[in-house]
Amino acid sequence: MTLMENETQVAQFILLGLTDDPALQLPLFLVFLVIYIITLLGNLGLITLIVWDLHLHTPMYFFLGNLSLVDFCYSSAVTPTVMSELLGDNVISYNACVSQMLFFVAFATVENFLLASMAYDRYVAVCQPLHYTITMTTSVCSRLITGSYIYSFLNASIHVRNTFSLSFCKSNVVHHFFCDVPAVMALSCSNRHVIEAILIYVASFNIFFALLVILISYIFIFIAILKLHSVAGYQKAFSTCASHLAAVSIFYGTVIFMYLQPSSSHSLDTDKTASVFYTMIIPMLNPVVYSLRNKEVKNAFMKIVWR
Repeated sequence: MTLMENETQVAQFILLGLTDDPALQLPLFLVFLVIYIITLLGNLGLITLIVWDLHLHTPMYFFLGNLSLVDFCYSSAVTPTVMSELLGDNVISYNACVSQMLFFVAFATVENFLLASMAYDRYVAVCQPLHYTITMTTSVCSRLITGSYIYSFLNASIHVRNTFSLSFCKSNVVHHFFCDVPAVMALSCSNRHVIEAILIYVASFNIFFALLVILISYIFIFIAILKLHSVAGYQKAFSTCASHLAAVSIFYGTVIFMYLQPSSSHSLDTDKTASVFYTMIIPMLNPVVYSLRNKEVKNAFMKIVWR
């Protein structure tokens, strides 16, 4: 462990990864390689479709395109590191660890607010259809997206600065497969109670604010559809909302489990398992959950195939 001149810091970290069993490393590498390829093709393909097809230039697909971009970015911040570890390279430099934490936290926070924006967009479309084009203008959508990115990177910068302001004199071995905030904080010998409290309070605000928007939006959506007294309306509501709510449950369930509990309550092995879902599985599933079941996206895809 190398000490830096100005404060007790490490020059590099060693990531323990998902497993140290040689018999599992190659199979897991192949699994994550397939997951990453599907993630890249699904998300970049969806972005291409949305940009290419003028029929998809609507607020809903504007949000979906940004969601795909965010999934691509934060998956790319983590998955290549995991695959490298499974091939035996467990060392990550101090600066690379800082960068990975910054981009992962920032893009995960953007996704948090994108999910809320998408729920609000669906609320306006279902409950106020006559005012949809007036309410969800290009300017409004752009401000929602821009605000999400600006706030998320400021939020990530605060957490990263707080985390790396600590002194790491215990060890440089991170009990995780990437530089996540709780795992790196656990290495510190400094008093981190205040920093942990800031992490929990800020993360709680971000998560529960977005969840409140999603919950309220869906309550009004279900009320509006129930007033239709239509079996077809019920089926459409279930088809539209079930996949979205399932993905939201997985995303927020794992995030709440990871970040909204004191470090003393963490089981590091359990944390790693939970992290696989929101770092690799969710970015792969989102194109399917939100888009590939959509007829307009399928039609746009078929146009490209025929051309």
